[in-house]
Amino acid sequence: MALNVVVDCDPGHDDAIALMVAHRFANVVGISTVCGNAPLADTSRNALALAELAGWDTPVHSGAAGPLAGEPVHAPHVHGETGLGGAGLPAPKTELASTDAVGFLLDASKRIGDLWVVAVGPLTNVALAIEKDAAFAERVAGISIMGGSATAGNVTRTAEFNVYADPEAAAVVFGSGARLKMCGLNLTTQIQSEDGLIPRLAGQGPVPDLVARLFAFIHDRMQELVGERRAALHDPCAVLALTHPHLIRMEPRAVDVELAGHWTRGMTVVDQRTLRRQDPPNAEVAYGIDVGAALEVVLDGVLGC
Repeated sequence: MALNVVVDCDPGHDDAIALMVAHRFANVVGISTVCGNAPLADTSRNALALAELAGWDTPVHSGAAGPLAGEPVHAPHVHGETGLGGAGLPAPKTELASTDAVGFLLDASKRIGDLWVVAVGPLTNVALAIEKDAAFAERVAGISIMGGSATAGNVTRTAEFNVYADPEAAAVVFGSGARLKMCGLNLTTQIQSEDGLIPRLAGQGPVPDLVARLFAFIHDRMQELVGERRAALHDPCAVLALTHPHLIRMEPRAVDVELAGHWTRGMTVVDQRTLRRQDPPNAEVAYGIDVGAALEVVLDGVLGC
C-alpha cells in the first residue's frame, strides 16, 4: 500500500531535497507552503518551480504568511533572500492550486485514508488546521516533524528554527494528541552533505544538477558561518522517518514547547529522564540514524527525479 503524504514546507534547500525524497518513495498528494526560511511568496514560488522542473503534477497550496503571534522570522543568511539561493530556477509557469493550505489539509484528511503530514517548516498551517477542526489530529495517521531538538538549538542556545519561528503553533501541534514523530537537530545534524557529493550529481539530469548547485551554495554559506563546507540534511529526515523507519531510532518522550522563557522561548523541552519519568509520551523523538544508508536513500531520491 502506498504511503500517502502531504508535505508542508518552506523551501529552503533541505526542503527541496525532502520533496524529492518524498516523491520518490511516497505518494505525495499535495504540497502546502508556509512562511519560514523565506516569505510565503518566495516559498510558494520555489515549490511551484521545483514541481515544474521535476515534472510533478502535485498541487501546491499556499498557506500562512506569518506566525500565530509576533513577526515572521526568515533565514536569508543560510538560504539566501529567496529561500533557494544558487538554484537559478526560472519563474514557474504553473499557478497555485489554492491559497488555502489549511482548507486543503482538512479536506485531504477527510478524503484520503492513512494520510501523514510531513511538516518541515514552521508549524503554522498544521496548527491552524487543528484549531479549525480538532478532529484533524485524529483523522491523520500522524505528523512527521522536522523541528525542535532534544539538545541544543540553532537560532538560540535552546531553540531550533522551525519551532522558534512559531512556538505557539508548535505548542498547539505537540498538545494536539496526534501521533507525532520528531526529527530534531540532535538527529538531523548527524547526516550531512559535503562537496564530495557534488560530482555524483552534476550532469545527471536537471534535478540532480539543481541539487549540485544547492549543495555548492549552502556549503559556501556554511563555510562563512561555521568554517566547514558541509550542511545538515535536516528536512529529508522527517521523510525517511516514514519511508525508511528502520534507519532511524526513535524513543517515546514527553515533549512540550516553552513559550515564555527569556532564554528558552521556542525550546522543545524533552523529558530525558530514565528514572521517575511520569509524564506520558506525546511524541516519538529521533535519536540515531544509519548515516551511510540514509545518505544513499537521499541520493537515490534525487537521482530518481
